[in-house]
Amino acid sequence: MMDLGALKPATSADVRGKRVLVRADLNVPVNGGKVSDATRIERFVPTVRDLAARGARVVVISHFGRPKGADPTLTLAPVAAALAERLPGIAVTFTPHVIGDGAADAVAALGDGEVVVLENVRFDPREEKNEAAFTAALAALGDVYVNDAFSCAHRAHASTEGLAHHLPAYAGGQMMAEIEALRTALEQPRRPVAALVGGAKVSTKIPVLTHLVAKVDVLIIGGGMANTFLLANGHPVGKSLCEPDLVATAREVREAAKAAGCEIVLPVDVVAADGFAANAPHAIYGVETVPADRMILDVGPATTALLAARLASCATLLWNGPLGAFELTPFDAGTMQLARAAADLTDAGRLTTVAGGGDTVAALNVAGVTDRFTYVSTAGGAFLEWLEGRELPGVAALAR
Repeated sequence: MMDLGALKPATSADVRGKRVLVRADLNVPVNGGKVSDATRIERFVPTVRDLAARGARVVVISHFGRPKGADPTLTLAPVAAALAERLPGIAVTFTPHVIGDGAADAVAALGDGEVVVLENVRFDPREEKNEAAFTAALAALGDVYVNDAFSCAHRAHASTEGLAHHLPAYAGGQMMAEIEALRTALEQPRRPVAALVGGAKVSTKIPVLTHLVAKVDVLIIGGGMANTFLLANGHPVGKSLCEPDLVATAREVREAAKAAGCEIVLPVDVVAADGFAANAPHAIYGVETVPADRMILDVGPATTALLAARLASCATLLWNGPLGAFELTPFDAGTMQLARAAADLTDAGRLTTVAGGGDTVAALNVAGVTDRFTYVSTAGGAFLEWLEGRELPGVAALAR
């Protein structure tokens, strides 16, 4: 396993006058040439500000979207502009080059405390192949490497893993914060620990569930996944999203939890509707009485109250995935109410709350509680792979 104690924080690096290659995740939504959600940029700003203040010549590397070669619609130029706006007093430039003479000239023009953003690193297909010559060409632009992109750390690409083999390698502030939060929730938690795992399908979360039952005291299963577990317990699920071929898997998870002393908590009542649409005709049913012509779209009020009470008896919560179809009113009620209950417990100092994954972040934003959780990760795939207990190449390379 990764020796996380071996990670060196970027704050400990001697960077004055040095070219520091910083891998960021600036893969943010852009509409009409403007960044529409700057969360990832804002989280990256403290790392850049610290390096610039200490005299580094900062070279920012990021991907943007999934280009097939150079694609002007996926240029990082508007993202670089948004970063510059958030760094008043610091000179931030953009170069339309990734490697080569153009990139080298842009880096050579930097003074101490100045920043240049390279073009979308995925414009070169060798990035995702972690190709040796490309990695060496990137490394030639810097003296020190800082990885601040935990959300990309599950990928062994040139800029996320390869560079750590060429230059003195450090973890950025955001990378350290992500790892500390996940270690707090899974490796050194205050107990009892609850994990809430939601989402549409059991099939995408089997490794997460099997890893977590050995780590946590209470496993709350929500979303479409819960329907497969309800079916495994002999309950009717009507027209709900469900995976009947995974009923045996659900039972295996249940048995593994029992053996590990982990309590699995499933809905006791649900909100079921005529169809998957906002404000579709709906009613509350006990899990034994869901009609054959209706689909489960949320947990019911008794379940929400039960879950809030369970959280009140826990000291740590790890949250990944919504309880229901939170993007449709009124089927967002269970997720919103439990998110606010968890935030209240966090405010009171009774619960450490760590959440992550795209849908989870979106749901917590809608509930207005993101800032009230202990830590909310913007990582998707990397967060899930950590929950599965897998080694992340980008983190392992820093820890070597």
